[in-house]
Amino acid sequence: MTNARPANAIFWMVVTGLNFVAVTAIVKHIGSAMPAAQGAFLRYVLGLIFLLPMIRPILSAHLTRRQIKLFAWRGVVHTLAVILWFFAMARIPIAEVTAMNYLSPVYVTIGAAVFLKEKLPPRRIAAVVVALIGAFIILRPGIKVIEPGHIAMLGTAVMFAAGYLIAKQLSGEVSPVVIVGMLSLTVTIGLAPFAYAVWVTPTLEQLGWLFLVACFATAGHYAMTLAFAAAPLTVTQPVTFLQLVWAVLLGYFVFSEPIDGWVVIGGLVIMASVSFITWREAVARRSVTPPMGATKL
Repeated sequence: MTNARPANAIFWMVVTGLNFVAVTAIVKHIGSAMPAAQGAFLRYVLGLIFLLPMIRPILSAHLTRRQIKLFAWRGVVHTLAVILWFFAMARIPIAEVTAMNYLSPVYVTIGAAVFLKEKLPPRRIAAVVVALIGAFIILRPGIKVIEPGHIAMLGTAVMFAAGYLIAKQLSGEVSPVVIVGMLSLTVTIGLAPFAYAVWVTPTLEQLGWLFLVACFATAGHYAMTLAFAAAPLTVTQPVTFLQLVWAVLLGYFVFSEPIDGWVVIGGLVIMASVSFITWREAVARRSVTPPMGATKL
């Protein structure tokens, strides 16, 4: 990348992480007082205000039937992902949610090999295996109880990865604005029936918190875009580790969650694996694996 600005990229990735940690904290604060599907739906409905500038580009794109079908499928998998993520946030520590979310880029690597026929050389296979070992360290089956929230996070990572692979197919055909706008639209529609089935009248306070979620999530994705424009992924990717640090501190000081060293170690193992895969793809001048954070809600 010419005119790379590493310091700017690192700054914007730090801002990105702070925004996403704010999203995590607010959803954790709301907890299980609101059903997961309804919380996710209201987050997207309240965020539709950010969709207004995207309406004209979407209408001007003249999407084909195939593109609409792909957007619809992406909406389906992302809908399931955010429901599972909201469910997990209310049931397991923030650090575990954050660490397990790092698995999404690994699943993208596997999916790209299986469905897009991308090459999977031995070193990348080894990196994937290492990442799965990291997940095993976090879950420690047989040693600690695996909660429904852990299963939900495994599903979340898979669904986010599937959505990214679909977006990757569309990225060369339509603008990023259209991709982001269509995601917001399709996920809002997809969440509606799930929210209706479990609807509980929200309080004004809950609506206010969920609007803040939409604001912080939007700001996080925007800051991440600025970071990627300033420097290559090999510069920005390692900075995402700070999200795990902040999640651990937030859980400990705000929500009285004990610090689990094994979760931190497992998250580090996963992050190191994803960073290696990113570096290898940069060397090969490819861009299959998404940056950690690109698969967030």
